Amino acid sequence: MQKTEIIHYPNLKTVLMVEDALKDANELMTREQLKKKLPVKIMHQTLNVILKYLEDSGKIIDGRKGILWIYNPSPKLDKAIKEGVEL
Repeated sequence: MQKTEIIHYPNLKTVLMVEDALKDANELMTREQLKKKLPVKIMHQTLNVILKYLEDSGKIIDGRKGILWIYNPSPKLDKAIKEGVEL
């Protein structure tokens, strides 16, 4: 696996801006659609760093067809998952 050198790390404001755009989308979104939806321009590599972080933290799914927000902080959902029976 090849490691790429990160030229520019995103600041918190940029990460939150991307999070909000994905939360509000409620549908699959490509990287280009996401870039157009953001209020400011963002470097492609910076966006990739943010999306990798969000995927690693379990907030999004980044697939071939697009990006989807999946995070749900509902305590009821957490309880149901923890107490659920696996079949």
